[in-house]
Amino acid sequence: MIAKDLDTGAKMLRVVSINVNGLRSATAKGFFQWLENSGADIVCMQETRLQPHQWLEEHKPAGWHMHLCHAEKPGYSGTAIYSRHPFSSINNGLGFDICDTQGRFTAAEFQTSEGKNFVVASLYLPSGSSGDDAQARKDLFLQEMLLHFRQWREQGKSIIVCGDYNIVHKEIDIKNWKGNQKNSGVLPHERAWLDTLYDELGYVDAFRVHRPDTHEYSWWSNRGQAWANNVGWRIDYHVVSPDWRDRVANAFIYRDERFSDHAPVVIDYVL
Repeated sequence: MIAKDLDTGAKMLRVVSINVNGLRSATAKGFFQWLENSGADIVCMQETRLQPHQWLEEHKPAGWHMHLCHAEKPGYSGTAIYSRHPFSSINNGLGFDICDTQGRFTAAEFQTSEGKNFVVASLYLPSGSSGDDAQARKDLFLQEMLLHFRQWREQGKSIIVCGDYNIVHKEIDIKNWKGNQKNSGVLPHERAWLDTLYDELGYVDAFRVHRPDTHEYSWWSNRGQAWANNVGWRIDYHVVSPDWRDRVANAFIYRDERFSDHAPVVIDYVL
């Protein structure tokens, strides 16, 4: 059960989402040292790129409950969830091939001290940037994923879906808006997919609840001086069911250290 009391008497939950771009690489860059002092309760990772036999003790810090969802292809994709609190249950996949064979979704269920259940999921949407075939696979994934988002709303599921969505939502979420209009991740139908989640199904971009007007990014190309010049994209989200909207207490993107081409997106929720 989760019960973290602050001086105010509120029970807070800090959830982190990060595409680690290879957990072994992020480990070498000090990710777990940062994590130990981050105050995180639950961490959703994407692109772990680990097979079970490569998931070593150095990737398993003390005091955490951990679950790895690996891709069939070695050195590719994969998701993971680390938690200071035990899972009530955990499930991999969503029943369609491109998701399940590539380890792109894992979800953990938790229970509060009041007996309320909620789910935190780690999602890694495909990139379509390598060509038409890749974009077609991404579009298929979006179609299938939307069915699940719709079903969860119909079920009234309390859920936080963290992840690398590989989609910019609005102009505020990317440094070079005009120059990327024809590029995967900024295509009109991809952004419309997010509109459907938010406007039709009622999901919430939790970061924007707390920081509605800020120009902040979560991914920077390794080309040129994108990181140094902050030429980035905000493509990493906490997409939450509407019951979490009024429980967003704080939100930020951590940039003091660099563990990956993505930065940790950190959100505090009131339980």
